Amino acid sequence: MRIYFGYVAMSVIVPECTPSKTITFQNLSKIDGEKARFSRLSSIARENLRNTRRLFFHNQAHDIKLFRITSKLIPLATHPIAENWDWFVEVKDELKSLGDYARENAFRISAHPDHFTLLNSPREEVAEASIRDLEYHLRIMDGMGLDSSAKLVIHVGGSYGNKEASLKRFIQNYKLLSSEFKQRIVLENDDKIYTAREVLGLCQELKIPMVLDIHHHWCNNHNDDVGDYLADIFATWEGEARPPKIHLSSPKDAKRFRSHADNVEASFFLEFLAKARPLNRDFDVMIEAKNKDQALFNLLAELKSIPYIHFIDEGSIEV
Repeated sequence: MRIYFGYVAMSVIVPECTPSKTITFQNLSKIDGEKARFSRLSSIARENLRNTRRLFFHNQAHDIKLFRITSKLIPLATHPIAENWDWFVEVKDELKSLGDYARENAFRISAHPDHFTLLNSPREEVAEASIRDLEYHLRIMDGMGLDSSAKLVIHVGGSYGNKEASLKRFIQNYKLLSSEFKQRIVLENDDKIYTAREVLGLCQELKIPMVLDIHHHWCNNHNDDVGDYLADIFATWEGEARPPKIHLSSPKDAKRFRSHADNVEASFFLEFLAKARPLNRDFDVMIEAKNKDQALFNLLAELKSIPYIHFIDEGSIEV
C-alpha cells in the first residue's frame, strides 16, 4: 500500500512566504473610503495567492502532493466591513492559475474551516455564519476549478449540554445543505466531545467521508481501539476520487497533551501503521505539526530506518 504525506497551509522552510497575511478590522477601519479599503484587501489577497503558488512550487519540487490551503487566503472575506467587496472578481485569474497548477501536478487539496464553523449550533446566527464561511471556502475551491475531491474538513461541533440533541441538530442542518456543500464536506473526530466511533456512526448515516485524527482519538476515545473499526472508517471514502485521509500530530507534552508538538513522533505514526497494514489500502497523511513541512521531512527521515518501509519519492512511501 502507498501512503502519501502532506502538511498544513504554510512552510517553515520557504522564506517570507506566508499565505495568511491579513489586516485587522481596526486598522482597515482607519483607511478612508470604501474603495481604498477594498484596494488594500485586494492587494493582501493577491500576495497570499502568490505565496500559495510559491508553496505549490516547493511542494512539487519535493513530491508533496497533499496540501491544505489556509482559510485566511482572502482577508476579512466574511466580515461585515467587506460585504460590498467582490473579492472573487478581484482575484479570479489568480485563483484559476493556482488551480490549474494544482490539477496539472495531481495535487490533492483540502481546507479546514475555522473552529467557529458549527453546523450544530442551537443559535441561528452562528449556524448562518457557519454557512457563510463554508460558502467562502466553496468559492475558493470553485474558483480554482477543483472538483469534488477537494474537501472541506469540519468538526461536528459542540454538545451544548445535550449531546444526543446536538447530533440530531447536525443531521437536520446537514440535510438542508446544497449538493455543492455535501460533495465537499468531510467530518473529523475531535479531542474533547465527539469520538472517532461517534463520528463514524454519523458519517455512515449521512454518507460522509471521515477523516480520522489519531491525536484526537488518543485524547478522546472512551477506551476503544480504533483498529477495531478502521476498515469502516476507510470504507466511508468508497466512491471518492481520492484515498482515505488521516490527520497526524503528537501531543506537545504531558500537561498540554491536546496541543500539537513541533514535530511528529515516529512511534505515534508507526503504532497507527500497525493497525492499517492489514487493510492494505492506500491513504493520505496530513501532518498537523508546528514545524509544518520540516516536521514532514523529519518524520520521513526517521522512517528510512524501518525495514518494511520503502520510499517511492520524497513525499510518499510503500509498505
